[in-house]
Amino acid sequence: MVLIQDHKPLLIGQVTALSGVPIRTIRYYESIGLLKSSGRTEGGFRQFSSDVFKRLSFIKRAQALGLSLQEIGEILQVYDGGKPACNEIQQKLKDKISEIDQQIEQFLTLRGELRELLLGWDSLTTKPEDTICPNIQKD
Repeated sequence: MVLIQDHKPLLIGQVTALSGVPIRTIRYYESIGLLKSSGRTEGGFRQFSSDVFKRLSFIKRAQALGLSLQEIGEILQVYDGGKPACNEIQQKLKDKISEIDQQIEQFLTLRGELRELLLGWDSLTTKPEDTICPNIQKD
């Protein structure tokens, strides 16, 4: 991301060009409250302050860590409320680890079930009448 030194408002196209984030994404982020435009031109074009790059960078990093846009929005609300957001981020990352641990357990269970199913696999030479595949539709 490029740092802008002057305080001249940026048009959405400039933000896109400098950040690599598509205009549609910037508009969406604004619509859900992750970004705030600093106003509009007389022609109705959105204007942003240079801190938009800091927020976009944060959003990208938080998404890469597995946080949802809703979770990111909650963190930014804390930050915008004048409080440090690190405690909020720490808790969300701990929650994310718990979710990952649960998913790992579910995947391990599923893997075991699939292996067990494949051990007793019967190949069929004719199409069964009343089931799609009796190997997986056993009661």
